[in-house]
Amino acid sequence: MTSMPQPQSSKQPTKSQALVLVIEDDPHIANLVQAYLEHAGMTALVTHDGEQGLQLALAQLPNLIILDLMLPGLDGWEVLQQLRTQSDIPVLMLTARGEEADRVQGFALGADDYVVKPFSPNELMGRVHAILRRVRQVHHHDHKLRHGNLLIDQQAHQVRVGHETLPLTPTEYRLLEALMQQPGKVLSRVELLGSINTNGEVVVDRVIDVHVGKLRRKLESETQADVCIETVRGIGYRLSTPQLTTAGSNQ
Repeated sequence: MTSMPQPQSSKQPTKSQALVLVIEDDPHIANLVQAYLEHAGMTALVTHDGEQGLQLALAQLPNLIILDLMLPGLDGWEVLQQLRTQSDIPVLMLTARGEEADRVQGFALGADDYVVKPFSPNELMGRVHAILRRVRQVHHHDHKLRHGNLLIDQQAHQVRVGHETLPLTPTEYRLLEALMQQPGKVLSRVELLGSINTNGEVVVDRVIDVHVGKLRRKLESETQADVCIETVRGIGYRLSTPQLTTAGSNQ
């Protein structure tokens, strides 16, 4: 195996910021990921077994799980599927299986991100920090997402435009919530697929187009929302204000 870079040791972590559970059967990779997490000031729990990893996840309730697919005992698919019946702990899949079908299945089962081996440890840590930032924004602020005159109250599971409530289906709500969490950023269909509940069933990512179309019509026709869902050809969608949409987009 090609050796991977170790984190620089010029700084010592001062205080644990998050608890991360690493479920990885390759000791070399597990130790590398643990070193980077601890250098970033996090606490890392490591196990090489899927069943034990699931037990640790439910007992310790970590802030994030980094999960391999090819595991002894329960494989990563089974761990994620069972975990999602009991918890919404963020999960970052770390695996050598990089086919699109594998990524789609991971998002369909409830993964929050997907990194393919061989990987850059620095990129992995960037994704870890991004997930943890999103979690903190949801759990430590006022549980409200705002963009223009559009507001999502995550505790009430309600969407409002100004003072009016916008009726949405559960799928439309989750899609809008995903877009609202990162306004202005283009989210691919596969990423958006990961935000909806498919009960573990693998569906074609073009299904997202149908739901986005219905959501867009509600935003444009039934309310006076001053935001829009912009199509970025060949990539996906982003939430924007009408004056910021690009001339080449298909709305």
